[in-house]
Order: sequence, then C-alpha cells, then structure tokens
Amino acid sequence: MTMENTRELIESGKAVLGIEFGSTRIKAVLIDREFKPVASGDFTWENSLDNGIWTYPMDEVLTGLRECYAALKKDVLTQYGVTLKNLAAIGISGMMHGYLAFDKEGKLLVPFRTWRNTITGEACAKLSEAFRFNVPQRWTVAHVYQAMLSKEPHVKDVDRVYTLAGYVHYLLTGERVAGVGEASGMFPIDPATNDYDAAMADKFLELAKEAGYPYDIRDLFPKVLSAGDPAGVLTEEGARLLDPSGDLEAGIPLCPPEGDAGTGMAATNSVRIRTGNVSAGTSVFSMVVLEKPLKSYYEEIDIVTTPVGAPVAMVHCNNCTSDLNAWVQLFKESLDLLGVPVRMDTLYETLYTNALHGAPDCGGVMAYNYVSGEAITGIPEGRPMLVRTQEADFSLANFMRAHLYSAFATLKLGNDILSREEQVTVDTLYGHGGIFRTKGVAQQFLADALHAPVSVMETAGEGGPWGMALLASYMVNKEDNESLPDFLSDKVFRDSVGSTLAPTEEGMRGFDEFAAKYKAGLKAERAAVETL
Repeated sequence: MTMENTRELIESGKAVLGIEFGSTRIKAVLIDREFKPVASGDFTWENSLDNGIWTYPMDEVLTGLRECYAALKKDVLTQYGVTLKNLAAIGISGMMHGYLAFDKEGKLLVPFRTWRNTITGEACAKLSEAFRFNVPQRWTVAHVYQAMLSKEPHVKDVDRVYTLAGYVHYLLTGERVAGVGEASGMFPIDPATNDYDAAMADKFLELAKEAGYPYDIRDLFPKVLSAGDPAGVLTEEGARLLDPSGDLEAGIPLCPPEGDAGTGMAATNSVRIRTGNVSAGTSVFSMVVLEKPLKSYYEEIDIVTTPVGAPVAMVHCNNCTSDLNAWVQLFKESLDLLGVPVRMDTLYETLYTNALHGAPDCGGVMAYNYVSGEAITGIPEGRPMLVRTQEADFSLANFMRAHLYSAFATLKLGNDILSREEQVTVDTLYGHGGIFRTKGVAQQFLADALHAPVSVMETAGEGGPWGMALLASYMVNKEDNESLPDFLSDKVFRDSVGSTLAPTEEGMRGFDEFAAKYKAGLKAERAAVETL
C-alpha cells in the first residue's frame, strides 16, 4: 500500500491493532488490510524476584499498556500525520499461564505469579496423576491447586482467576473470556468441545473439596472462545485506560485474548496439522500440531492447542536468551570502557556470526543458561553457569557457540522424546524471535539440534504482537466458513519470503555430543543451586 492509502485506511478506522505483553517488552503493532505492519510502539519492562516469586507489579501492567499505545499513536502521527481514533479490531496477548487471583470486589489477592515460577511441584505431580495428563508447573491450575495445598490464607477469598492477557482483556471490555489456546495453558482442553475437559474439571472439584476449597474450575476461570469468535467491544472505561487523552473511540470489537504460543503459531503460519514452530526469547518453546494423540504423557511435553483448538505438543523451557543477552551486554560494557562505539545490533551480529567458526561440539566449553529454574531438567532455581575443561579450546567462537547451543539444549531434550518415542513427523518447522535476526546462525544451530529443516520468514522478527493482530484481523475479515489455516495460508502468507536451512551431518553430530555432556553436567548445575 502507498503512504496515502495507509493514511486513508487509518483515518477510516480500518487498521487492526495487536498488543502483546512479552517477558521484556509490551509491544503494539498496527497492520493494514494487506496484513503488513504500518506502525508500532513498545514499553520495556522486566520481571523481578520478590520473596522467591517471579512477578510484575500490576501498576506497571497498566502503565506499560498506556505507554506502548501512546508510542504507537505517536508513530502513527509522525509517519502519517493522523491522530489514531478508531480501529477495525483489537487483540490482546500475553505470556501464557501464571496466576492472577481476585476476590469478589476485584481486589488482587497476591502478587502476579508468572510462568517463570517453579513452585508448584507438589500440585503438578498430584494433578498429573489424577488426570493421567501432564500438568506443567507454570499452568494456572497448578498455581491454584498449590495455593490450596499450601493453605495460603488468600485462597478462601478467591472468586476469579485470570492469566495476564485475559485480565487486560477484561479491563478493556468487561468480558471474562479466553481464547482456547490461552485457556489450554490454564487447564486441559477437550478437543471435541473446545472447552475445559469436563471429566478433568469434575476430578479437580473432588480434589479441591478434599483440600477444603469447593471451587469449580469452570466458575473460577474465564469462558473459552475460539479464534474468529467475537469477544466483546472496547468500553468507555477501556478506551480511557488505553488512551487517557480521550482520542480513542469506544465500541471497537476485540477478538479472544490469546497467549504467546497462539500468536507465535499465527505469526509463523503453523496452525495446520504437521506444522510446527519454535519461539525463542526470554523462554523458548516448540509447538507441533499433532495428527494423532500421543501414546503416553510425558513431564517434558505439554498438550496445548492452536487458536482454533487443534491439539499441539509443546516443549516449553523457561530459559533461552537472558543469560546470552547478559554476556553480550558485558562485551558492550567492555567496548564502552575502551571508547569503542558500537551499536547493539552490530555487536550481536558480529558475535553470533563468529560462533559459526567454533567447533561443532563447542570445543569443551559448556554453558547453562538457567537464570530461573527449569522444570524439564529438574533444576529448581536459576544459577547461570559457564564451565570448561582444562584442555578446552576457550575461544570467542566456542564461547558464543556454547551459549547459543545452551539456548536450545533443553528444548532438544524434550523434542527428542517426540521424535524417538512418539515418531511425530513435522513437515515444516518455523523459527521466530530476536535470536534469528542474524541470518543463518541460530537457525542453523536449531536445525542441527532438532535434526530437522528450520525456516525463518522475513516477518520472523515481528513476532507475537503481529500474530495477535492477525488473529484480530481474522475475526473481522474472514469469509463465511473460512478456516484460520486457510486465512493464513491463502491471504497472509500467500507471497511470503523466507529461507530454509537443513541440518548438517557435522552439526547434528556436534550438537548431539554437546547435548550428552550438557545432560551429564546437570549434576554440577544442581550442586550450584544447593551451594551458591
């Protein structure tokens, strides 16, 4: 579209907005009728460890929402000379899972407990056994049940429970709803009904009564909706919350709020059977849309859904780029001390590209990127650690390669189960997230790790907020009976451009050797947690 066409589109209120609450940024993306981003805004934030709980202050949730929208609005005005007043649709996304518990008056009872917490082990074990279904530590139902088992004082007052995306959606619309993909990170979903699994919900009610709290999950949790369903409209209060200046009009339709897993699937056209994607940021997770149920359940593999309810095998790891980013920042600080100016993008690209010259097995250098605990490997708390043998080739290339390998090492452990134990086949695997911005580095290492070709689209850097905007656009622009997979394939990604890298024999062999040493060395990581 031309600049003039885009200006007219925005003025006529036909642009679509997606907002995602990520781990380190709250970002807003505005798209046109060709699904291209035309403006954006963001707000940087960071979680904190408060009394052993990973959390974000709720006032920062509201501040960040307003600030990222204000930045988007300013971008629109700067680029197009238009004041943003109306929109065709809005979608809200956020980090999946977690625990936001409120009483009947709407008071937050305990600080927001994010997906990053690994404090629900007892609840997970009991729920997984009762359901015969893997319930991970970060799932909302695990937080609810653990609070019951721990006899936390606030539990008696709980009236409703949200995830972050569902709560922000409620503030904007007054509707207590969740997209099915988001809901699948709260409680198991029955693919036949696209709703909370009724038998498991009944079982949870029994367990809750035994714990002394007769809570039905169907009352506590939001109503489940699928992509394309209407999910309320922006209220006057919601419009003022988003845009205190008063320019934004009420009445804009919102689509069901979705988690970052669902937006990642939409952003990579990975909602069809036998497609998959890897989202890499503060955390890293892979998702493969299943053509048949798994034969068993595994602690390392979660079953979630696409935004329209198709079952997905998800391997979720709490740690990916945080430790890697900290090392790059340390190099930047060193260069600043030497008076050598360098842009962060340039530094990342230079260091990542140099990693290609490292040994396939990282030459005896080993890194553990555990800023927080990691349930898949049984590590309860974060202790980032760099280890090398005395004869290791401690070069910069091997150092960076080890940290890039570490970003995907835990992910590999879970995916090896899918390929070796369940013979799950993936036709297309897409990578997205900032780690893939340097072409041909993380993409190649991921292909070698998972023994599968990895594609990265030119839109890979757009990520979740763009995917959320696509889901909002689907709600208002889909044709009668047009499925989400068809909408994405035939309209959004019809002319998409990207690159595909296949694994190499040398790379696969090297990563396998690194992964074997990584797994064996977890004893040292556990010792670090116990002693440091």
